[in-house]
Amino acid sequence: MDGEVDMIDGVPLISSLAELEALLEQDANLYVRYSEGYDADRNGGSLDTESGLELPGLSVNPLHPEPWWTRPAADWLARQLCQYKQLQDKNPDRFAWVLRGQCVGRGPDCEPLMVHVVPVARLAQPLLAEAERVYHQRFDVGQGPED
Repeated sequence: MDGEVDMIDGVPLISSLAELEALLEQDANLYVRYSEGYDADRNGGSLDTESGLELPGLSVNPLHPEPWWTRPAADWLARQLCQYKQLQDKNPDRFAWVLRGQCVGRGPDCEPLMVHVVPVARLAQPLLAEAERVYHQRFDVGQGPED
């Protein structure tokens, strides 16, 4: 992220997988969330819509690859960014943003639940489009053990 950085809402706007990888090299403990942003999330947790229960933190997806991941980091990032992108597709007020915080548990889908959240960056649409291209090119999207 050398040179001039675009900003939105006081945080950098990340426009490519390469920029996101560079950010992770500086801080591996980053997560992505699709919501209406930090201001909308700062005073509450996520809601488990199936049970109606409020969760003790914000649902997020980890951006740092697990130690067993042997494929390129860009593949991991693309997959993670695409897992909950449908939330933005269903509600255009939602957007992808990167955060750090303290994990206080796991949600019903085993996703980390974060508190003491600090916004780090916002992800631009060109990055999300690139992630979708990579995801569909490099993965058997939708394949499961019974397929």
